Amino acid sequence: MAKLNVGFILARRFTLCAFANFVDVLRLAADEGDRSRPILCSWRVLSPTMDPIASSSGISVRPEERLGDPARFDYLVVVGGLVDEIENLHPDTVRFLQRAAAAGVPLVGVCTGTFVLHRAGLMRGYRACVSWFHHADFLERFDGLEPVSDQIFVVDRDRLTCSGGVSSAHLAAHIVERHLGRARAAKSLHIMIIDQAMRAEEPQPGMPLALATGDALVRRALILMQQSIDAPLSIARVAERMAVSRRRLERHFRAALGMTPLAADRLIRLEQAKHLLATTRRSATQIAADTGFCDLPHLIRVFRAGEGVTPDTFRQARAQPEPMHDPSPPRVGA
Repeated sequence: MAKLNVGFILARRFTLCAFANFVDVLRLAADEGDRSRPILCSWRVLSPTMDPIASSSGISVRPEERLGDPARFDYLVVVGGLVDEIENLHPDTVRFLQRAAAAGVPLVGVCTGTFVLHRAGLMRGYRACVSWFHHADFLERFDGLEPVSDQIFVVDRDRLTCSGGVSSAHLAAHIVERHLGRARAAKSLHIMIIDQAMRAEEPQPGMPLALATGDALVRRALILMQQSIDAPLSIARVAERMAVSRRRLERHFRAALGMTPLAADRLIRLEQAKHLLATTRRSATQIAADTGFCDLPHLIRVFRAGEGVTPDTFRQARAQPEPMHDPSPPRVGA
């Protein structure tokens, strides 16, 4: 019998890459080499019906089992996707998740799967991780709740949540390490060409929380800046893409964030440079190019002004060994 049994609930129009990353960590940890036999881990896609479930990319996955008894799993993972589909979860699935919580089965929210767990009333009193991209969406739907959007995943007792994308691989590796050991988790990530496991508190490579806002125009402009990070657009070009005047765009930024669009764009690129320095082996010169700075001296000037140290000093400080985390699992599977 497998030591780690995981059930998956896929929301309609779920994010395929987040699901695939999580499953592949389990698959690669479950067997020797890359033979994919479910020896140490098992995983099943569950549904109240056996109808195919379409992902946000249009590719469908066919469920393998009906819901049944949630206690047969060590974890239940809810993979979300498009925000508009959050309300459309089958009522039998909601009841299944509520029974799982009552039975003490740890629940995992991946991408907007965290929204689904909240909507089912299963995240009260828990910290929850949400992608920076969906931070404002979360605030709009769950009044009075402040999600964690500055780290890649959160483990709070028997609730584990992550921001989606590659972070789902790191959360899966965290679970594998707890149950099967660090070597199994590292093996999975290495085969997936992921250098090393990232800790929960590692920052999301996205929008800084200082730029969180409910202003729709500013949010759209910030996303455009983030998407063109390696070749920054002029503020005039950003305003043109937003179909507003530069003056109006600057007024919105001052009112919403207390800064100019140019300062916000520089902050986005600085945060991405920090992320790359901390999590990759790229040279500072390459990182300067990847984050839209003119050259390395330009990055050094901006970095020192913002962080008080040079990029090299920042990287050396982040490279110091971290204390080991407690590998004990929150619940022993049956």
